[in-house]
Amino acid sequence: MSEDGGAGAWGVPDGSTVTVDVDHGELSVTFPDRAADMTSTIACPNCGKRNRVPAAADGVPQCGSCHQPLLPWIAEAGDDTFAEVAERSALPVTVDFWADWFRPCRMVTPALEQVSQDRAGRVKLVDVDRLPRLSERLAIKHIPTLMMMVRGEVVAQRVGGAPTHELRRWVEDAVKARA
Repeated sequence: MSEDGGAGAWGVPDGSTVTVDVDHGELSVTFPDRAADMTSTIACPNCGKRNRVPAAADGVPQCGSCHQPLLPWIAEAGDDTFAEVAERSALPVTVDFWADWFRPCRMVTPALEQVSQDRAGRVKLVDVDRLPRLSERLAIKHIPTLMMMVRGEVVAQRVGGAPTHELRRWVEDAVKARA
């Protein structure tokens, strides 16, 4: 960068690039939109083709080959991407606050994935782990904590694990209450 202004870009530990523009003696730092870059790869349940699925998107993701829905939609979010991935989702979102080292959390995951499969296209599952700022903002005190969000509003919350049939009923009741 020159003393009279200019721009530069630097790599940061998570692999993103930070762009810095200096204009009229002021410094502005722009971080890239990380949620737009967050994807997972899943096989289409219809044709088997592998697809990259964004963590945040409008509607329901579809296979690039056969154009069938790619469901269940299971995404991960971070402190910086939670708003875009979960709070702005067009679909109701089940949020799982968990830790991989805690056995009750590991027991809830398969049940939530099954519920997500059963309600494919109607519910999005967002896994969050190790998110101190988000946990503090949403007053999460215990794990596992499950939260149902509809159009960005928390409509239901529960602490602790439960069998698949109980989780399915909880998700359905929460979605019906705000539909």
